[in-house]
Amino acid sequence: MQWLDTLRDNLKLRPWWMNLLMAFCAYMAIFYVPWDFLFKPVAQDQEVWFGILLTGWAAKATEPLHWLIYAAGSLGFWKMKAWMFPWASLYTVQVAISMFMWQFLDERGQGIVGTISALPFIILAIALWRSKPRFQGTDIGD
Repeated sequence: MQWLDTLRDNLKLRPWWMNLLMAFCAYMAIFYVPWDFLFKPVAQDQEVWFGILLTGWAAKATEPLHWLIYAAGSLGFWKMKAWMFPWASLYTVQVAISMFMWQFLDERGQGIVGTISALPFIILAIALWRSKPRFQGTDIGD
């Protein structure tokens, strides 16, 4: 099966943790964000940017940007595009900052827990930054 060989060859381009990131981006781009945008009632919609919780129409209006980020991440990881460096790492830093800031900006925040919850994203951002040589682009799956 040609598609299975293509998938197997592609998965060898990156470490397991980066394959998980690619799968997460694909899931978010194909399933979660479209469902959230198209079917979730506006009154229940929430998006977080830089630790600031947006609700209702403000959240709904920013969902296409989240979709674009996840779609670009899926494609960028699949093809190991050069433009993924430094953007994957910088976006991950933004997530870490959001996790940290959320703890102080939202009434449900838990102070020091923000530092702890941001730590895995900081480690991931460093790993992505150090992976620059992997992001050279490929013709697998083209």
